[in-house]
Amino acid sequence: MRISCLQIDVRDRRKEENVENALALLDQAPASDLYLLPEIWPCGYFSFDRYERDSEPLDGPTAQAMREKAVALRAHLLMGSFVERDKGNLYNTSILLNPRGEIAATYRKIHLFGYQSKESKLLTRGSNVTVADLPWGKAGLATCYDLRFPEFFRLMMDRGATHFLVVSAWPLARLEAWKLFNRARAHENLAFLISCNCAGASEGVRFAGHSSIVDPMGVALAQGDENGGIVSHEVDFSRVDAARQEFPALTDRVFRTIQ
Repeated sequence: MRISCLQIDVRDRRKEENVENALALLDQAPASDLYLLPEIWPCGYFSFDRYERDSEPLDGPTAQAMREKAVALRAHLLMGSFVERDKGNLYNTSILLNPRGEIAATYRKIHLFGYQSKESKLLTRGSNVTVADLPWGKAGLATCYDLRFPEFFRLMMDRGATHFLVVSAWPLARLEAWKLFNRARAHENLAFLISCNCAGASEGVRFAGHSSIVDPMGVALAQGDENGGIVSHEVDFSRVDAARQEFPALTDRVFRTIQ
């Protein structure tokens, strides 16, 4: 199956313009079974003063436009994350759509970022781990800062995840950490990791790009650069079972067996 990550060149412009740009990029991408968009691309992650104004409910106009596009593409679409408004709270929420335009899964970001960021002050932390049943296997959903917490990915793996789908707005200043965590989270769980990161800039902060498709042995099969674009690759998910059988590190875990 083919997976395509749309590494959006984020700019400080109206939400409606960013949505139109994302829809156009989806039309330009290679025909794929799964498409991914990055984190808080509708307004730009560092545009904290826009969070409240640009927030929407799950059935808002941005999600509706993406639902229609998923139907048109006849593919699964992880529409990245946006600022969700629900009962007076704001969340950093990702929506995974199926080819019928239905919501297959949602994930509210659990680890909110506070270092040089107002996210943890403005948003409410999610409380549920999401592992979605997809036709090709179980997908664990994660967002950006989650990558720094290996126990979070191990929990999703224990719940059956064979691959992780990560949306992100990771800054260029920490590019090397980004590349390290992408490969480490994949290899330590013997799972695929597909990440979609922003390019461009938000409020003067440049994003790292380098969206990646990493195999269970920690090898990057495809990776972007710092510029906007599309990262696309054919993925064989049967390699997960093969890797776990050949190198049984997950079954050799001592602490799991003595707890």
